[in-house]
Amino acid sequence: MAKESLTIIDNRTGKQYEIAIENGAIRAADLRQIKNGSDDFGLMSYDPAFTNTASCKSRITFIDGEKGILRYRGYPIEELAEHSNYLETAYLIVKGELPDRKHFEMWEHNIKVHTMVHENIKKFMEGFRYDAHPMGMLLGTVGALSTFYPDAANIHDLESRRLQTRRLIGKMPTLAAWAYRHTRGLPYIYPNNELSYTGNFLSMLFRMTESNYKPNPVLERALDVLFILHADHEQNCSTNAMRSVGSSQADPYSATAAAIAALYGPLHGGANEAVVRMLERIGSVKNVPEAVKKFKAGEGRLMGFGHRVYKNYDPRAKILKKMAYEVFEVTGANPLIEIAQELERIALQDDYFVSRKLYPNVDFYSGIIYQAMGFPTEMFPVLFAIPRTSGWLSQWAEMVRDPEQKIARPRQIFVGEKLRAWTPIEKRPVPVNREDAVDTSI
Repeated sequence: MAKESLTIIDNRTGKQYEIAIENGAIRAADLRQIKNGSDDFGLMSYDPAFTNTASCKSRITFIDGEKGILRYRGYPIEELAEHSNYLETAYLIVKGELPDRKHFEMWEHNIKVHTMVHENIKKFMEGFRYDAHPMGMLLGTVGALSTFYPDAANIHDLESRRLQTRRLIGKMPTLAAWAYRHTRGLPYIYPNNELSYTGNFLSMLFRMTESNYKPNPVLERALDVLFILHADHEQNCSTNAMRSVGSSQADPYSATAAAIAALYGPLHGGANEAVVRMLERIGSVKNVPEAVKKFKAGEGRLMGFGHRVYKNYDPRAKILKKMAYEVFEVTGANPLIEIAQELERIALQDDYFVSRKLYPNVDFYSGIIYQAMGFPTEMFPVLFAIPRTSGWLSQWAEMVRDPEQKIARPRQIFVGEKLRAWTPIEKRPVPVNREDAVDTSI
């Protein structure tokens, strides 16, 4: 019997099966051999939220949720946040290694030459309503880019993949900034490639009549760190969407639009906005103890605490907690920070939360910082999407190159009617309650 294997006894039949273990996992297809008869399809695993199912093998991001560890390509997130900038981190994520100076300068140049967008994209964005959500605008315009770059369909061509990666990383801040300006009724500001990646983004966001806009270096660095922390996070909802849509061999713009759509959801990209709303409802430090009591009683939800992966303090939250005060030195303190700190202090001393491993996550402080920097809450998921683009594209490229990858097609467990005979409409029974006549789950 192989050492790296799992022995299963099917108590229905008494048969014994040996299933190989590889990298701490079994292949789900190996369960198919376990059958209860010749007409049996074979055993499947049921995991509707992928809580314990690996969908791929990846070399990009490592997370140890029990220990609170996050690494990009082996580098601790703490070291990258302290010493790197976003574009250098994006190079690492996309290419697998940190660049030397020559390669970084080349990479930076290759990104910046793609910050401009076609003028028809500008007209396209002008067609959105004045009150359009900036995330919806970003979703639509990124999807539209596939029609401007039909060469992106050559997903198996290495140079094409590299070109689309540079294009998307370069254009995302421009599209995001223009979406913001649209909501404010302000003219769009074109990129200034003499500035840094984040400095240029701040210029396109906030420049008014200045002939030479210079971003505040503290805020520029803070945004850089925020972008580093959000660059990738393993197989989350939006990354799964990127890989799943990409598995059909769709172009990367379409796959990225799908990832943005997933990020649009309040349980993903909207989580830090929910934290801000919660803190605003609490209203004051003196109200925190009562709020905690309500959370424990099931009246409302403690937002920004707990994580699907982390069962310890999210390492990104530690970095942002410290950085918040650096930002406040420039912007003035966000009054919500005092409420957040008191909430964290009480929660981390309460066995109710500690026993459930509910610790602050990245969303707990990021929204407070964004708000202090002048971003409206509807921009929060957009600010998430800009840096995550490098992670999405590296995950997509890894998927394209994976020889085991096939089009995503999960199985289902059918629990509906087995077989029914069709009857004319005149002979069909009338439901007692008309709502019974439809599937209310749709």
